[in-house]
This record gives sequence, structure tokens and C-alpha cells, in this order.
Amino acid sequence: MTVTTPGIESPLRGLYAAPPEPLPFAPSLHIRAFLLRREAGNVLIYGAPTVDLGTFAGVGGIARAYLNHRHEAMFGTDLAGVPLFVHEADSAAVARTRAVRGTFSRRHTLDHDLEVIPTPGHTPGATAYLWDSGEHRLLFTGDTIYLRDGEWVAAVLDSSDRPAYLDSLAAIRELDFDVLVPWGATAGRPYHAVTSNRDARRRIDAIIERLRRGEDR
Repeated sequence: MTVTTPGIESPLRGLYAAPPEPLPFAPSLHIRAFLLRREAGNVLIYGAPTVDLGTFAGVGGIARAYLNHRHEAMFGTDLAGVPLFVHEADSAAVARTRAVRGTFSRRHTLDHDLEVIPTPGHTPGATAYLWDSGEHRLLFTGDTIYLRDGEWVAAVLDSSDRPAYLDSLAAIRELDFDVLVPWGATAGRPYHAVTSNRDARRRIDAIIERLRRGEDR
């Protein structure tokens, strides 16, 4: 593991993790923001209270930022000169506390290596990001799939749309990726998971079955 700046970890080439912070309402879970080091401009994924303009200065700074869903707007602050993008369905909620530069509503690709994939369910604007780093295909799922004690689980809230969540999980199941990078993970446990298509489909199938039975995780 390479440490480039105090508190910053680089578990995989091109991926940099900000220091973890406990969720106030679930302190056993820690959240992180991640920087993707890209030739076309570094991208920050997720919101976290510890991130400022100096956090990733040692690896080239932040060119633009994306949130997975509106709850992340409660964490962190606006970064001067860094445009923030979010799904239009969550943009009004985000805009109460953060300055939103742009919104999107459809699946699309940025600079041929970062795919933006709406995955509604946890919130209406929940969005996954699939990044081809050249060595790995990393999927950022926010809270749609996160790591609890090393297991892949969902986060169905009273406000979530269960049918939409199930549809999004079915779509995620078909994606080609080999590293899962959620927003949250159990404190002290790995915060990303190296996987295979077969393993990922098995784990997502298990989540789908639990949600169909009426469970929330």
C-alpha cells in the first residue's frame, strides 16, 4: 500500500482513498471519498467531511466531483473551483447544502473511461460509476451496495423504492467489473472488494433474494 500524503491511501494503482469518517447515525460504518487519478482530469467520487482542496494535492488535485446520492451532501463542503455533478432526481436535495454545477439523467461515459450509470432505488438519483483504470474495472456503488463485515449488502430505507432498487441491482449484476468500491464499510474491515464476474453475480443474486423476501439488507 502506497501512502502519498498523510492520511491518504492508495490501495490500487490510480485509486486514492481519503481518511475514513464514522457515520453519525451508524458509527460502526465508516465512509470515504475516493480520487480517481486520470489523464483527462482527476475525479472525486462521494462526499466526505475530511476532504478539502489540499487532501489530494499530492496526486494532482481534483478536476471534478460526483456524488452517488443526495445523503452525501450532508458530509463535506464545496470545493472552490471544483464542479459538482449529481443525478437530476437528487439535485434539489443536494442544492440545499452544496453548489451543483451540472446534472444528468441518463447513462453516459466521460472521456471514454468513466461510465455514469443511474441506479435508482436507495434514492431516486442514486448513481453508480464504472471506471476503467487500465488495470482494473472499479465499480462505485455508494450505498446501493456496501460492505458490512465484509459482506455485500443493500440499504433499503423507508423512503427507498424497492422495485426500482431490484431493477438497479439486476442491471449492476450484468456489469463487467473486478473491484467494488462502496461509500461505506464496517470500521476496521476492507473498504473495497476484489471480485470476479461470477463472484459478483453470486453476491448480487443473494442481495436480490433478500430484498424480494422483504429484507432491507
